[in-house]
Amino acid sequence: LRKAGVLLEENPATEIPRKDLVEIDPINNERREKVKEAMLHAWNSYVKYAWGMDELQPQSKNGVNSFGGLGATLVDSLDTLYIMGLRDEFQKARDWVAESLSFDKDYDASVFETTIRVVGGLLSAYDMSGDKVFLEKAKDIADRLLPAWDTTSGIPYNSINLAHGRAHNFGWTNGDSILADSGTEQLEFIALSQRTGDPKYQLKAENVIRQLQKIYPSDGLLPIYINPQSGQASYSTITFGAMGDSFYEYLLKVWIQGNKTESVKHYRQMWETSMEGLISLTRQTTPSNYTYICEKSGGSLSHKMDELACFAPGMLALGASGYGPEKAKQIMNLAEELARTCYNFYQTTPTKLAGENYYFHAEQDMNVGTSWNILRPETVESLMYLWRLTGNKTYQDWGWDIFEAFEKNSRIASGYVGLRDVNSGEKDDKMQTFFLAETLKYLYLLFSPPSVVSFDEWVFNTEAHPLRIVPTHGSNGQSIETAKPVVRPFGRKQGKQG
Repeated sequence: LRKAGVLLEENPATEIPRKDLVEIDPINNERREKVKEAMLHAWNSYVKYAWGMDELQPQSKNGVNSFGGLGATLVDSLDTLYIMGLRDEFQKARDWVAESLSFDKDYDASVFETTIRVVGGLLSAYDMSGDKVFLEKAKDIADRLLPAWDTTSGIPYNSINLAHGRAHNFGWTNGDSILADSGTEQLEFIALSQRTGDPKYQLKAENVIRQLQKIYPSDGLLPIYINPQSGQASYSTITFGAMGDSFYEYLLKVWIQGNKTESVKHYRQMWETSMEGLISLTRQTTPSNYTYICEKSGGSLSHKMDELACFAPGMLALGASGYGPEKAKQIMNLAEELARTCYNFYQTTPTKLAGENYYFHAEQDMNVGTSWNILRPETVESLMYLWRLTGNKTYQDWGWDIFEAFEKNSRIASGYVGLRDVNSGEKDDKMQTFFLAETLKYLYLLFSPPSVVSFDEWVFNTEAHPLRIVPTHGSNGQSIETAKPVVRPFGRKQGKQG
C-alpha cells in the first residue's frame, strides 16, 4: 500500500510513513475530513436522485444524461471514493459498472470528454483497485472511440457515434478539429496500451503529436483549430484557456508518464518551447501587479484569461524541476505569480467564487467577464501542486478559502450547484461531474501528506484521474509492457452551464 503511494483513510498512524507524520497537523486533518464529508454529501445526493445517470440536477432533484448515458458522475467519482477510503460507496459504484454500464449507445460522444472522464476514470479505478472489470470497460469504450483517428492526417475527429462508429467534427468548427480535443488523449491511450499489451491505442494517440510536431511554430503556440485532412493549423485563437489548455498540459505529463526517457524527450522539448510562448503572452495588471496570460489572434493580444487557464500554475510548478537551477526558479516564480492571480479571481467577487473569465484594463486590475461559476477545479488543482512542490502552507489556506466559498454558496440539501452569477449568487441546477472527480479530490489532497497519491508514482490526467507511472527497463523508454495493477483488497473540460 505504501509503495503504491495511495493511502486509504483508516488507521492513518500505521498507513502513513513516519516522515510524513509531521505534516498531519490537526488543522489539515479537520479540513480533510470536511472535504470528505462534502464528497459524501455530493455522492449521496447523486445516489438518491440520479443514480446511474450522467449528472445530477440538484434543484430539480433528478438526473440528466448529458454524456449519452454513460454514468459519467459515477465513473468520474470512482477514484475519489477510493482515495478517501469510502469503501462501501466504491463497491456499490463498482457493481454498477460491472452490471449496468453499457457503451452501446446511439449517441454522438465527444472523444475528448469521453476519454478524460470515462477512459481515464476507469483506468484510474483499475490502477488503484486492481479490479479487471474496470480495465475491460476502459478497453470497450476506447475501441469505440478509435475510429475517430481514421483521418488523412491522423488528427482525430472530435465526435463519434458510440454504436455505429461514425466520426465527424462539431458543426461550429467549420470542419476543423480542436487542439485540446485532439491532443488530450495521449496519457489515457498510452496507459491503456501498457495495461493491455495492445499497442494500437498508443500508436494512434502518439501519432497526433508527431503530426503536430511537423507544424510546430517557433514559439510553441498552436491555434485552437487544426484541419484533420491536411494536418495544418487554421487561422484561429491561441489560448491557454478553453480549447487549447490541456494539449500543453499533456506534453509535460506524457514525458513524466514515460519516465522522462529518450523516447518521450520530444514531448518535453515541445513543452519547453510552448512555455517560452506562454511567457511571451504574460502581462501584469495595474495597480496590483497581477500576472495574467493573454490570448492571441494573429498579431494582436486580447487581455482576457479564462479560469480554465488557472491549471497553468500547477503545470509550470510540476515542470520546473526539469530545467536547470536558474530557469527552474524563474518558472516556479511565474507559477506562484499566476496562482496569486487565480486566487484573486475568487477573492474579488462578492461570493468569493471565480467567474468563468476575466478581462484586464489599465488601473482596474481585473473585471469578471462571463460571470457564472460551474464548480471548476483548476485553481485548487494548481494550489495542490504548489503546496506539494514548495511546502508553502499559504496555498492550503487559499484552498480552504475557496472550499468555504463553495460550501456557503453552492451547497444545498440535495447536492452542489454552480452559480449563474458570482456577483448575485444566483444558483444554477447542475452538479458537474468534475466537481467530484477533480475539485473535491484536489482539495482533499491539498490537506493530505504528499505521499497520498505520490507524484513519484502517479500522473494525473486532465480530469484528475491518477494513472500509475510504469517503470521502464532498459533504454528504449516507453516499451509496451503490461502494467501490474496495485491490488489491495479493501480491509477527478468544457463544462456547460446548468
